[in-house]
Amino acid sequence: MAKALGSSGLPSLRGPLLITLITSVCSSGFLLFGYDQGIMSGVVISSYWLSAMGNPSSLLIGTITAMYDVGAIIGAIAAAFTAEPLGRKRSLMVGAAFVLIGGILMGSSFSRAQFIVARIVTGIGIGYCTSVTPVYQSEVSATEQRGWQVCCQLTTMLGGLMLAYWINYGFYFHSGSVQWRFPLAFQCVFAVYILCVTVWLPDTPRWLIRHAQTPEEGTDVLARLRGKAVEDRVVQREKDAILAAIMLESKEEGTWGDLFRSNGLHANKRFYLALGIQFMQQMTGINIVTYYAPTLYTLSLGMDQETALFLGCFTQLWYVLVSFVTWYTIDRVGRRKLFISQALFMCMVLIGEAICVGIGTSAASVGAVVLVFLFEAGFTWGWMATVWIYPPEILPLKIRAKGAALAAAADFLGNFLVVEVTPVGIANIGWRFYVVWAVLNLVNAVVVWCVYPETGGLLLEDVDRVFVESETEVPLAVKGRLGRLQWSKVAVAAEAVKQAKLSRAKEEGSLAGDSEEAVLNRMTGDSAVASKQVRESSE
Repeated sequence: MAKALGSSGLPSLRGPLLITLITSVCSSGFLLFGYDQGIMSGVVISSYWLSAMGNPSSLLIGTITAMYDVGAIIGAIAAAFTAEPLGRKRSLMVGAAFVLIGGILMGSSFSRAQFIVARIVTGIGIGYCTSVTPVYQSEVSATEQRGWQVCCQLTTMLGGLMLAYWINYGFYFHSGSVQWRFPLAFQCVFAVYILCVTVWLPDTPRWLIRHAQTPEEGTDVLARLRGKAVEDRVVQREKDAILAAIMLESKEEGTWGDLFRSNGLHANKRFYLALGIQFMQQMTGINIVTYYAPTLYTLSLGMDQETALFLGCFTQLWYVLVSFVTWYTIDRVGRRKLFISQALFMCMVLIGEAICVGIGTSAASVGAVVLVFLFEAGFTWGWMATVWIYPPEILPLKIRAKGAALAAAADFLGNFLVVEVTPVGIANIGWRFYVVWAVLNLVNAVVVWCVYPETGGLLLEDVDRVFVESETEVPLAVKGRLGRLQWSKVAVAAEAVKQAKLSRAKEEGSLAGDSEEAVLNRMTGDSAVASKQVRESSE
């Protein structure tokens, strides 16, 4: 047991089983995130909860709900201070412990004050979990699997969201306080799972190589993660890349001040990009649907409460189903293209939503519901998993824990603002409220095009090389006045991703006996020519 509690975990765990267990606890952390986001949608319309809370006004309901986000901001900032010294493993366990305490307090609340405290405590735990799990997953995953494994977390988050809606719907037909107490307390099950499993798991090789007494402890964990011997070429190459990145970042001390200094790696700008992308996620308007789908259906579309809850359940089921598409696209299409294309798509959908709500006929209401489903599809394809994986990828190793935690805090700050203004906005300005979010999505697309480089397809250590200030940069990808609006590192990163893909394709091709020309043709998409070259090389 003492060995398990250490940073190296249980030595017998290795290969796919070890990766699966780490992915399961990281995904459970995000499941709790989704569950807590969705569970209040049914609680706030329960007459028994409203009575227990002293029948609060709509503004106060929004504030009580948003206290969770205040706690999450506190938790994310606390994680920024503690995640590096504690490590990824112990930080996740701290977060799960807070969620367990908060869930017990919420489920047993008998006053508004206790409930608010419970929401804050739960939020602190979620802030910890969501700050550390993307870093934990990113640092243990192989490059070609990193994107979809983080997608597992976000799909599980949506599973938690869906579960919350269906539990709310099921308990809607129960009388008494069990209608809201059980749904709030049920999340404790997942917190207990995280605590019971994580204790046996190792910390990440990158954290161990930096913090353990000798690099060998991290190398041993790396070999176990890859299911190979320590002497294996793949393990040694990845270990050397980690050590090289540590040397490259030796100018950085990893202090709070280093978040705002370049130190030859544009570290400060990369921190601003991490903050920005997570705040921009909330500016898509997704939590109008996540928190307030039943409210949206009743106030904007005039449905009764039972129908609104039932339709909200199917909204979240759809949310989960379409998220599986991102498992395929995130590593093949890349982060940047998904950000831009889906922000533009959501902009158009929200304009359509405004038109349908403004018309207000039965047919328009059906159209508005369809557009809600399309909006959720666009969000999960472009702004869900991609947003959570981007900060750990873009940030240097020494400030990764601090930067990712503060980026999560920026996400929760945006979440808090959206949750606060949504009930008032829907009630007071109606269809115009959706136009506001349409414009913000357009702004998101423009900002990403201008300053956000691609990170998919690169080793975490290779991202540093993109940002080395002394390196010669390739010409701008877009010429003329428009091109001057784009940060030059966007083009540098695009070239680095292209070369990384070519290098991997050559390595795979050499193992398969392909000629270099066949590999090059395959990279340019000419599959017919590539097939011909493969046949010729085999002859």
